[in-house]
Amino acid sequence: MDIARAPAPLRDFLVYMETIMGRSRRTVNEYFLDLRTFFRFLLQKRGLSPEDMPFEEISIGAVDLALLDSVTRSEIIDYLLFISRERPKHHLSRETAYGNEAKTRARKVSSLRSFYKYLCEKSHLIENNPTLSLDSPKSKKTLPKFLTLSESVKLLENIDGPHKERDFCMITLFLNCGLRVSELVGINLQDISEDTLRIFGKGAKERLLYLNDACLGAIEDYLPKRRTPKAEYKSALFISQFGRRIDEQTVKHLVKKYLSGAGLSQKNCSAHKLRHTAATLMYQNGVDVRTLKEILGHENLDTTMIYTHVVNDNLKDAAERNPLADMKIRKK
Repeated sequence: MDIARAPAPLRDFLVYMETIMGRSRRTVNEYFLDLRTFFRFLLQKRGLSPEDMPFEEISIGAVDLALLDSVTRSEIIDYLLFISRERPKHHLSRETAYGNEAKTRARKVSSLRSFYKYLCEKSHLIENNPTLSLDSPKSKKTLPKFLTLSESVKLLENIDGPHKERDFCMITLFLNCGLRVSELVGINLQDISEDTLRIFGKGAKERLLYLNDACLGAIEDYLPKRRTPKAEYKSALFISQFGRRIDEQTVKHLVKKYLSGAGLSQKNCSAHKLRHTAATLMYQNGVDVRTLKEILGHENLDTTMIYTHVVNDNLKDAAERNPLADMKIRKK
């Protein structure tokens, strides 16, 4: 993302979010992409872009404070309708379904809110805030997908190949520490100190995790096998076969490969779902929800509370203890 080429109001907002608010570059990039889509829609809707111009090629250079100050709530609602019906879910793919899901639309609303809050309340550049009282699209709440304990063991037992020590270590950390994929690939050697691991999560927030014997053993087995990295990646813990820091897409691919090899592909699981697995297993085995919140790096307890709704032995036991549990239809 080239912030320097963004319109001045957007550029200043992005710099503010990264330098003052401490948002990560990844989050700032998402702000840029979300707002660029809105600006393109606005320019197209108002006839300020050539009629035959493909949507993805519309330049947002003409966006200025006067245009932003004139935006109405109705136009934002029209924009949400547009992305819910006409935007491809994966715009880089030739074959994709259309219509952004509620979760994606909610993120785009959040980006607009943050942008207009900056313009109106922080920098006092405009007076009109069309996002006030704008509701976020409601997402259908679903229980997280996860592996059972026996399935997790099966996954670990099926890791093999020329990089098995590295891959076993990565999946062990997923299943024991509940890491995000971005957090795992970002681990540096200096982040490990005796039995602790320093993690930089969303918004560059730092948290300290304790490593159990499984994690310490996996790291100890991997380090002697760690590929010699190129100079610029010498601090990275996990190194690819090309001597670079391993990237997120590679990790996701490896997890899917091992899930398939273990006969678990039908679980519709993924690298991120291993984070859910870790959280679910910890909660089912007595870790309280507030401790779980700190381990996972959640900002709000409500986010962690979803794991309290996962079916577990206690809920099954409660159903079996119902006095009507043995009631059957009377046979004539």
